[in-house]
Amino acid sequence: IAGEEPDVATAIEEHYRPTHSGGRLPETDTGAVLAVADKIDAICGCFSVGLIPTGASDPYALRRQGIGLLQIMHDKGFGVPLMDLIRESVMQFSDRSDRSPDETMEAVYEFLKNRMSHILTEEGFARDVTAAVIDVSVDHVPHVWQRVAALEKLKAEPDFDPLAVAFKRVVNIIRKSAGGKGAETVDENLFEADCERTLWVGFQAVRKRVLAHLERGDFEPALLEIASLKKPVDEFFDGVMVMAEDETVRNNRLALLGQIADLFGKFADFSRITT
Repeated sequence: IAGEEPDVATAIEEHYRPTHSGGRLPETDTGAVLAVADKIDAICGCFSVGLIPTGASDPYALRRQGIGLLQIMHDKGFGVPLMDLIRESVMQFSDRSDRSPDETMEAVYEFLKNRMSHILTEEGFARDVTAAVIDVSVDHVPHVWQRVAALEKLKAEPDFDPLAVAFKRVVNIIRKSAGGKGAETVDENLFEADCERTLWVGFQAVRKRVLAHLERGDFEPALLEIASLKKPVDEFFDGVMVMAEDETVRNNRLALLGQIADLFGKFADFSRITT
């Protein structure tokens, strides 16, 4: 009636969506972008000046706005890095906040991670799978759903538990080692057993295929590729003592396990998976 362009008028109405739990999301791209901008602005503005939800108190409905923001990004396939979005919004309030921008950004990121966990468990995904995926990263919102779905499908396979146990063992050794992940690079000349060479060669081939899948956003085949490392990982643990007395050999083995941990760490923290 006021003479606005139809897409502008529609976007103005849609940017309020969803107005309640399970409510309609914006249908147009313009409305979706405007809704995301409005919701991240409200959340970051409130967090910047200390108006943060506590317990049952959420007078500015930030939890609902956070859920709506994530649902829209998932629905529309918006892959803009979540932390970039938060950073851009928080910086608009840098001169009005008593907190450092970094502190506010981290608080908002954790807040949205918790909203993401709530959404995924409400949709029926297992809590341990959701936690394992979210603990790694939620920066690419649509990919979080894809990673959770791929891991949940793999977890349903009968041989998943031994796979998860093997991957947990890798992570636990890395975490417990005083030297972290050992050397920065793997030196094949330091291998003392065939199982080390077999794992290293197999890992390099798998990593190449996994990265190619990830570039295309194909999470399920990428995860299946990583699962193929179970056998050589088991043989590695059976064939050598990772924490060898020789520091150079020990660090080289830790470097190998560290690279493997980094690869499946792109999907999830397998130590969070219930087996």
